[in-house]
Amino acid sequence: MNDDIGLPISHWRRLWLYCVGALVLSFLIVPSLIIVPMSFSGSTLLRFPPESWSLRWYEAYFQSVEWRDATIVSLKAAVLTTVFATPIGTAAAYALNSGALRLAGFINVVLTASLIIPVILIGIGTFFLYARLGLNNTLTGLVLAHTVQAVPLVVLTVLSGFRSYDMNQERVARSLGAGRFSAFWQVTMPQIRFSIVSGALFAFITSFDEVVVSLFISGGETTTLTRRMFSALRDQIDPTIAAISTCLIVLSIVLLSAAQLFGRRR
Repeated sequence: MNDDIGLPISHWRRLWLYCVGALVLSFLIVPSLIIVPMSFSGSTLLRFPPESWSLRWYEAYFQSVEWRDATIVSLKAAVLTTVFATPIGTAAAYALNSGALRLAGFINVVLTASLIIPVILIGIGTFFLYARLGLNNTLTGLVLAHTVQAVPLVVLTVLSGFRSYDMNQERVARSLGAGRFSAFWQVTMPQIRFSIVSGALFAFITSFDEVVVSLFISGGETTTLTRRMFSALRDQIDPTIAAISTCLIVLSIVLLSAAQLFGRRR
């Protein structure tokens, strides 16, 4: 009979798991962190480690009209995508969690299809559809495409919040005279707001960092920051891209930290 049955597993026995986790995290994070010192290089080429240090590439980014316009377009698209994807995804998650839909499983598959289908196929299909509708190279088309990609993430995130929430609380509020929307707004949403905020954050980052679909449907005055970065990498190796990438890394860290602080405060 094994005497260890029922005893907690010590950290020493989990050491191999910690080592594997550290190796996986290093493999994912280290390539991104290398970009940071490269952005402060004084060289005109991307080199690691830098031979000299300078802020010239940050100045080139903030003083460039093209980069500034592309950043504004990406911010507009990301904000509008968040505004549309968050309520749509939250409503879809609410409907799926309530169990009132007969085809809930099929609807869930349809909503999450964009997470399974290769992004390049979505980009090609969106391009040909927009060509007929005249939405290529427009902010409206960009927001619609990004919303389709962001809604599944919002649905999955909000659904995880509903899993730990007792819907009987909302039913009690409705039995006392509150309407469905009023009960959701006053009873349900305050308890799942962290999941909603996390879903909105994922929607924003998904839109702001998206590049494949943007390569097909954006251009001209609606060129996104990531599309311009891809074009710059294709045409010439400009260290300005390293400076922009560092800014994006900092932005992602700030947003994720803000979401965690919001969750702890809750």
